[in-house]
Amino acid sequence: MLGRFVRVCLDVAGGVLALTLIGGIVVLVAPSVLARFEQPALQAWCTVLAAVVIQGVPFLLLGTVVSAAVTTLVPDRVLARVLPANPVLAVPVAGAAGALLPGCECASVPVAGSLIRRGVAPAAALTFLLAAPAVNPVVLVATSIAFPGRPEMVLARLVASFATSVAMGWLWTRLGRTDWLRLTDRPQPTAHRGRLDAFAQALQHDFLHAGGFLVLGAAAAATFNIAVPPSALESFAGSPWLSVLLLGVLAVVLSICSEADAFVAASLSGFSATARLAFMVVGPMVDLKLIALQAGTFGRAFALRFSTATFASAVLASALVGGWLL
Repeated sequence: MLGRFVRVCLDVAGGVLALTLIGGIVVLVAPSVLARFEQPALQAWCTVLAAVVIQGVPFLLLGTVVSAAVTTLVPDRVLARVLPANPVLAVPVAGAAGALLPGCECASVPVAGSLIRRGVAPAAALTFLLAAPAVNPVVLVATSIAFPGRPEMVLARLVASFATSVAMGWLWTRLGRTDWLRLTDRPQPTAHRGRLDAFAQALQHDFLHAGGFLVLGAAAAATFNIAVPPSALESFAGSPWLSVLLLGVLAVVLSICSEADAFVAASLSGFSATARLAFMVVGPMVDLKLIALQAGTFGRAFALRFSTATFASAVLASALVGGWLL
C-alpha cells in the first residue's frame, strides 16, 4: 500500500515538473525559434501562456492535495459539525472559512467539488469556491502592499468580494438546481485500499484532470493579450461605468492569480479606483482558466451559468462598494 502511494505521488510530482519544464522551455526556447520566422506575436503568446501555467500549477497542486485530503481523510461527521445544516446559514460560514484559508482560484475548484461529493450543500461549497481566493489573508496583505497608504482599498476589496461570494451562495439556494452539477467521476475508496492509497489515487486523478483545463484557459488568456492592443483599453478610461465594466472583462481574460492581481490593478493608474476595485474583485472569481476548471469539474452548462451570474454580481458589488468607500 505504501509503495503504491509513493508511486502515485511520484507520478503527480512528475506531472508538476513536466508542466514547469514545458513552460520554461517555451519561455527560453520558443522566442528564439519563432524569431527566425519573424513572428513576434507568437513569441509573446508563448510567453504569456507559459507564465499563466507556471503561475497556476503550484496553487492547482495545493488545491488537489486539499481536495484529496477532504475526500479520503476527513470523516463526514467533521464536515457536519463545521457547517450549519441550514444552507442559508451555512453560506456565510463557508465564506468566512474561505477568508481564513490562503489559496488561489485554481485551488478552490477541486476543493469545492470534493466538498459537494462529501455531502456539503452546494451553496456553501460554491461560496467557499469564490471566497477562498478573493479575501484570504495573503491576498489582503498583497493588496495593502500594492496600494500603500490606502487601507480603504483593502477594506473595499474585502467587503465587495465577501458580499459577492455570499450573494452567489444565497442565489444558488434560491435558484440553483442539483442537475446543473455534473461532477466528474473519481476513484472511490474501497475496503481493500487504505486511506493513504485512496488519497494518492484521488490526488492523481484531480491534478491530471484539472491540469488540462488550466492549460486551455491559459491559452485563451494569452490569445486575448496578443489580439487586443493597450490603446483600445485606454479609450474607455474616461467613462466611470464603462471603465468598471471594461476592467471587469479585462480581469476575466488576463487570468492573473489573486495573489498578484493587486499589483496589476495598481499599475492601471489611468482608471478610477472603483474600476481597479472591479478588476480585483472579478478576477479571483471569474477568469478564463477558472471557467475552464469549473467546466471540467462541474460541467460546461454549470460553468456558463455560474460564471455569468458571478461576473454580474461582482461588477455590481464593486460599483456599490467603490462608490461608498472610495
